[in-house]
Amino acid sequence: MERIESDIRELVEYGVRTGLVPREDVVFTVNRLLELFGLEEFGEGSELPEGMDGVVSAEGMDSGDNMDGKASRDPEESTERQMNARKEGCNPGEPGEGMYEEERHCSGERRHSSGERTSGETRQGSGEGALAAELEGILNRMCDYAYEKGLIAENGVVYRDLFDTKIMSMLMPRPSEVIRRFRQLYETESPRAATDYYYRLSQDSDYIRRYRIARDMKWIAPTKYGDLDITINLSKPEKDPKAIAAARNARQSGYPKCLLCRENEGYAGRINHPARQNHRIIPVTINGSQWGFQYSPYVYYNEHCIVFNFQHVPMKIDHAAFCKLFDFVKQFPHYFVGSNADLPIVGGSILSHDHFQGGHYEFAMAKAPVERTFAVEGFEDVSAGVVKWPMSVIRLNGPDSDRIIGLADRILEKWREFTDEGAFVYAYTDNEPHNTITPIARKRGENFELDLVLRNNITTEEHPLGVYHPHAKLHHIKKENIGLIEVMGLAVLPARLKEEMAQLKAAMLSGADLRADELLAKHADWVEEFAPKYDKIDASDIDSVIEKEIGLVFMEVLEDAGVYKRTPEGQAAFDRFIQSI
Repeated sequence: MERIESDIRELVEYGVRTGLVPREDVVFTVNRLLELFGLEEFGEGSELPEGMDGVVSAEGMDSGDNMDGKASRDPEESTERQMNARKEGCNPGEPGEGMYEEERHCSGERRHSSGERTSGETRQGSGEGALAAELEGILNRMCDYAYEKGLIAENGVVYRDLFDTKIMSMLMPRPSEVIRRFRQLYETESPRAATDYYYRLSQDSDYIRRYRIARDMKWIAPTKYGDLDITINLSKPEKDPKAIAAARNARQSGYPKCLLCRENEGYAGRINHPARQNHRIIPVTINGSQWGFQYSPYVYYNEHCIVFNFQHVPMKIDHAAFCKLFDFVKQFPHYFVGSNADLPIVGGSILSHDHFQGGHYEFAMAKAPVERTFAVEGFEDVSAGVVKWPMSVIRLNGPDSDRIIGLADRILEKWREFTDEGAFVYAYTDNEPHNTITPIARKRGENFELDLVLRNNITTEEHPLGVYHPHAKLHHIKKENIGLIEVMGLAVLPARLKEEMAQLKAAMLSGADLRADELLAKHADWVEEFAPKYDKIDASDIDSVIEKEIGLVFMEVLEDAGVYKRTPEGQAAFDRFIQSI
């Protein structure tokens, strides 16, 4: 049997095991893959996977053998069979339970104490990691074959990603099937059962490339504000020069308008736009308008989801945004959801398309306590307080979401127009607005909770990237905008740091002159600042030292982004704003 035919067989077996391919669809799926690779037949001596000839007896339909891949698109199929088509390595106590335990959930995003890094190598031993590695191997071999046969123009990552997404599309159910299954689980079992199914589908379909996510470096950094999550993002592959040049010269298209538009579902992609043939969207009605629910392909945290407006309209923080956040939380009470701010510098990367981000994860900010409370006249039934956090956060809590929204409206209205020259807070300069809010909603027991993070995007000659933005001395670690995810306590650091920290470690151990190294010179001041704190730094502890100090830099990043500083003067200024409410 030729290797490609063996790989087709293995891919279909993977599809059956994960529930992507019902047994009845095996022959159909094999033939679609043969067509994709320009093959007219399954070669002589090649056989369909044993026991997967597309024939399922009536007895077999009731035998409870979905572990072997029974038709998982049957809407009457039990949730346990569907969601646990294979969970070896997860060892949950109940169906779906393993997906929600942050200390050991199956998506490979385990939380570690400082110094215990996460890498692909340490996670491939689990059932989840083994399955992801198996799929990666099959797709790599298939792409190699496609390049040899001229089915791929170039052998770079961009072209291979376009093609392997097309391969996976051959295993995918139609959007209507996914939506029907999701709604059936939501209505007959629970919102959690529905999101379990959908998250698993997003992983098994390779829309979430688990083998790449596993390469991200992750650790926990203890700070005076709690344990911050640190991630060096390695899951976004770097484009090769040929692909960059091709994308630059490619015709610019307005379809889809952006990466969040609903038109991405099933889109084949192009050199300057990722393929989304294995992407499925769940329609949701939020506050009377049509939105889409999907997962981020880069899952920075457990079940990192994106909720986006079906209309391509700009982001806006207003009364309607607060209503939408709570409407989503009511529909999916096991998820938090938040919005980036709606102004440049302090906002997200895609301000042109209204969207939220959420997921099943408790960030350090959500765990942070309220350090002082206050009451607002007319809203005495809503608990309000200032959160102990490096950024300026007001937390509202109560059983009635409408009352919380009413108070949030007042705070937003006051903050939009608030100026305090003594605290260098200006609502406007030359009619340009500067004040806005990053809101995050969640269910807390029987109550609803809303965190309002005060943001200001003013710039000066000293701080041209933003006064309330990481200052220049921290840019060697983090220069990018502080959006919703960072606000909550998860650092998404650039991939360059992996190599830089490896070289920094070697240089520190050898005693090399950091300032003489073009790559490491920008870290020299930082090292000279933290090194004296330690009696010794050697091979036994240098990893934990560097990771701890990166965590402390991120803490300073958040302090820089805070409008009101954690000083007596800063908190007094914060209280002046609260009094204005």
